[in-house]
Amino acid sequence: MKAYIQENKDRFIQELLELLRIPSVSADAAFKGDVLKAADYLRQKLEAAGADNAQLFETAGNPIVYADKIIDPNLPTVLVYGHYDVQPADPYELWDSPPFEPVIKDEKIYARGACDDKGQTYMHVKAFETMMHANTLPCNVRFMIEGEEEVGSVNLATFVKQNKALLKCDVIVISDTGMLANDVPSVTTGLRGLSYHEVEVTGPNRDLHSGLYGGAVANPINVLCKMIASLHDENNHITIPGFYDKVDELSPEERAEMARAPFSLDAYKKALDLSDVHGEAGYSTMERNSIRPTLDVNGIWGGYTGEGAKTVIASKAFAKISMRLVPHQSSEEISELFQKHFESIAPPSVKVVVKPHHGGEPVVTPTTSAGYKAAALAMEDTFGKKPVPVRSGGSIPIVAMFKSELGVDTVLMGFGLDSDAIHSPNEHFGIFNFMKGIETIPLFYQHFTELHGKG
Repeated sequence: MKAYIQENKDRFIQELLELLRIPSVSADAAFKGDVLKAADYLRQKLEAAGADNAQLFETAGNPIVYADKIIDPNLPTVLVYGHYDVQPADPYELWDSPPFEPVIKDEKIYARGACDDKGQTYMHVKAFETMMHANTLPCNVRFMIEGEEEVGSVNLATFVKQNKALLKCDVIVISDTGMLANDVPSVTTGLRGLSYHEVEVTGPNRDLHSGLYGGAVANPINVLCKMIASLHDENNHITIPGFYDKVDELSPEERAEMARAPFSLDAYKKALDLSDVHGEAGYSTMERNSIRPTLDVNGIWGGYTGEGAKTVIASKAFAKISMRLVPHQSSEEISELFQKHFESIAPPSVKVVVKPHHGGEPVVTPTTSAGYKAAALAMEDTFGKKPVPVRSGGSIPIVAMFKSELGVDTVLMGFGLDSDAIHSPNEHFGIFNFMKGIETIPLFYQHFTELHGKG
């Protein structure tokens, strides 16, 4: 298989570049046609690789790409999940090259979706092609690649509930996470949940002249800024009553085990051009971005933001606020707590509306499962060292849903890096990482088939 991968390396990369040229932005209806184009591109490539039943399943939103290869019903089945939609590329002016015109520089592919998640999803397509060519596929495989992950997977749960027989499997594998470093492989064992809201603060019934009305009526932008500032105390502790009531507190031994993972604070600060880090008192940087909940403003706007000056008091101000959650917090409970608190801290001079968006539950996956052991063995085969189990600060809400609906654990075997700038300008994915994924995934199938048989 190694020879086939090496011989076809350039083709694999060129095919990924073709996929990256499709601006499949799910958050913007203007890109709807491109979203559909990306879905069909993957359907075609799965079919060409040797998959059966390659098709698009319609949903109330974007279609789900499905394909399978059932070689023997008595063998275990791997379900591969990925997503073909991408984040908006704005602000375009901060990209060194156009986000949907991929370029290769310093052995990295620069484009929106290069790592999250087109590059990582496409590793699985090419790994499957490699196994089919070599006639070494050791078990059954199903693919489910959606087009709404970046907008909350709003229709995926319905699809899963309605197609449990179609999706029957023994393990789910997702490559939408990362590794600690190219020479420090890791397998993600935990994800944070998410509670996302938009807030609207309204003062006067129209924009007002700031000279005639300034000081006499509440300025919604000023009020919103004060409300947001009050959501953290001097120790960067979130002030919403009840917010921490169900937070899973790790033991000193568990925290010490986490601290063994390689991490350089100086390199971290240098990579982000920071003079110092910031976060909840009493926790390390690695703990703050993985095992602790957070609250962040993702966007804030209101009033006049054009060129020059316009002296107005805006009628409305808006913000988007997200909270990352940890076991055993519930996104529904946290959403209720946030809404109640945010409304309660508003002065009577304004009106507040809190609009919940999407959410998801935190999850910890077992390191004792056949799936985790297979991923660890596969990575050890290709990297030459055992991977480190790590908890990620990111959220993949569908992992908890898969467990509840399909009764199956998920293996989070990602090949990206924290430095890949996902969701940011100049997102990229290393060619090393792309090819290493294609090399490792077939070994995961082999080890899982063997371990499942022993179980």
